[in-house]
Amino acid sequence: MKNDVNMQEFVQGLARQRLAHGSELPDRERLRRFMKDLSRTLFPPFGSSGEASKPEQVQDELRKHFETLCALLKPLSSRLPQSFRQTAEAFFESLPGVHRLLCCDAQSIFDGDPAATELEEVYLSYPGFHAVMFYRLAHVLHALEVPLLPRMISEFAHSDTGIDIHPGAQIGEAFCIDHGTGIVVGETAIIGRGVKMYQGVTLGAISVERSLAGKKRHPTIEDQVVLYGQAIVLGGDTVIGAGSIVGGNVWLTKSVPSNSVVFHKSQVGLRNEGEAYMYHI
Repeated sequence: MKNDVNMQEFVQGLARQRLAHGSELPDRERLRRFMKDLSRTLFPPFGSSGEASKPEQVQDELRKHFETLCALLKPLSSRLPQSFRQTAEAFFESLPGVHRLLCCDAQSIFDGDPAATELEEVYLSYPGFHAVMFYRLAHVLHALEVPLLPRMISEFAHSDTGIDIHPGAQIGEAFCIDHGTGIVVGETAIIGRGVKMYQGVTLGAISVERSLAGKKRHPTIEDQVVLYGQAIVLGGDTVIGAGSIVGGNVWLTKSVPSNSVVFHKSQVGLRNEGEAYMYHI
């Protein structure tokens, strides 16, 4: 009997939650479909039909995407700085610029990877490009002060690729992620032009506290910097100067000047016969 009462209370509580929040939240699966469909329109290798190649057909696709975005934004109307349709219009007006940046990103990835045989391979199979594409689209919504959707989009990319880029980060053109698994880029990170980043890199905060919300907590990476695998750069005041190379497994909480080479010193001892290898890092 007691279990029956508890279950009734549980069901009533769930019903109250639906009443309070259900109509104010976007549809997660519809948002994921929207992102996939928009990706196909922006980059035909993702799967758009070759038959739908006339300008009026592309325009029709974009019009459908616009209406879908309006439907996703409508439940958030009370939290938007302008109407949901104005917000959707601003997002779509940004697409030519975003597309240009993404083409530049893809070319940078291709130029920097001798294993890539053609540009379409980057579009179709490189997780770094997928993550950057979702980041750039989410960043537009973040700049338009849209709640929830930008983080949801970034988490779609995170779950698909293992690359976690906060939509609030500022990233310049020709951004190249190679391999990419385990990369974390925090909300207030600033990344310049032509930066290349390998797997496991973290651009994070030295400490994580609610009181730091709204403050710059993550580092600035200037133009043409390369960060190798597992490098960790922390702190809002930390600046990696232009043209620098940050080696693998480096831990940085202080700025370095332009054209620096930062590396983790290791020592290797060769064994004598019958002894084990000795490594000191």
